[in-house]
Amino acid sequence: MRKLFVLIVVLGFGFSALAQDVKMKGAKLWKTLADVSYDIQKDEYGDVFVPVFGKDIKGIADQIVEVDGFIIPFDGMFKPTELILSSLPISECFFCGSGGPETVMEISMKEKIKYTTKRVKIRGKLKLNAKNPDKLMYQLVEGVFVGLADDSY
Repeated sequence: MRKLFVLIVVLGFGFSALAQDVKMKGAKLWKTLADVSYDIQKDEYGDVFVPVFGKDIKGIADQIVEVDGFIIPFDGMFKPTELILSSLPISECFFCGSGGPETVMEISMKEKIKYTTKRVKIRGKLKLNAKNPDKLMYQLVEGVFVGLADDSY
């Protein structure tokens, strides 16, 4: 009986973690993340552009979001648990095309993901970075692959 009780408690916590409310997703999320401006500050190397996040962005910080986009290979290789996701295809992304820094996000996955050129959906906790210039300003931690995204927008 005790084992059954423990199993029910563990399953209950597991389902509650899966059922966490997604605060924002899809095109609305990327549109919200575009509301960023920059302050110019100095460091030992010269000017540094420091992001100033809009009110709506701050409102979803540290919340569960569902982002969709294209996996961008970096450093000449794909890392299945650490990746960069772009709202735009590779030809238009921040690193290769015309997109700005607000169109990309660093993702830390809980489990490995297979590389694909198709748009994917990933759920996780949104973190904002205004302090470390060696990292992207948007980060998603505890990422979980949700599936392939449809091409509805």
